Amino acid sequence: MLPPDIDTLDTLRERIRAFAEARDWTRYHTPKNLAMALTVEAAELQEPFQWLTPEQSQNLNPAQREAVRQEIADVLIYLTRLADLLDIDLLDAAAHKLAINARKYPVDKARGNALKYSELPQDD
Repeated sequence: MLPPDIDTLDTLRERIRAFAEARDWTRYHTPKNLAMALTVEAAELQEPFQWLTPEQSQNLNPAQREAVRQEIADVLIYLTRLADLLDIDLLDAAAHKLAINARKYPVDKARGNALKYSELPQDD
């Protein structure tokens, strides 16, 4: 069976909502529980990369890549469900956060390094 056709975040949100409602899971899908589940899934995303060199992590074999794919999907599903419950538009939130980060990390100061914004050179 092929997965349902999901081509937008709105469609994904609706499918996840329907999936949870059909199983009577909405009572378990509180923001607290979903945030905790999201953290667990994000930790599981690290497992396929554990003990790999940076080079190996960029050249996953098909089984490793599929494991990463599955965990990324879990993270996206829980994140989407949490945002739905809290009435947060993910694309709007991401756009606003990118704008904030652009101010915190101006290209001329942040390019080519991994310093935290508070450690970047300041204008006098």
